[in-house]
Amino acid sequence: MKHTIEVNGIKLYAHHGCLPEEEAIGGHYIVDVAITTDFTEAMQNDYLNKTVDYVDVNRIVSREMAIRSKLIEHVGYRIVQALKSEVSGIDSLKVKVTKLTPPINGDVNDVAIIIEG
Repeated sequence: MKHTIEVNGIKLYAHHGCLPEEEAIGGHYIVDVAITTDFTEAMQNDYLNKTVDYVDVNRIVSREMAIRSKLIEHVGYRIVQALKSEVSGIDSLKVKVTKLTPPINGDVNDVAIIIEG
């Protein structure tokens, strides 16, 4: 059986970007994670160790977002790789990294990348 666990709206402040100002000042980001897994045993028996722990997902995302990248594509890739290697039971996942108010010479709320794997 397939089930989905989502950890949405992980709010972080990080220093990603190509501009020197982005490295120095930083900006606000939101990360959403959707994990396809089978948590049948967890839902039947109420065992945390038989499902994906949201705390682990948040910890991994926060850790990877703290490592500077020029591109949100790169940090998104690192998050996907870390989740796949550190969290068991993942069949597939989707990670969305949103950069709020990017400095792109226009009135833009946000830009985002989505990686599915």
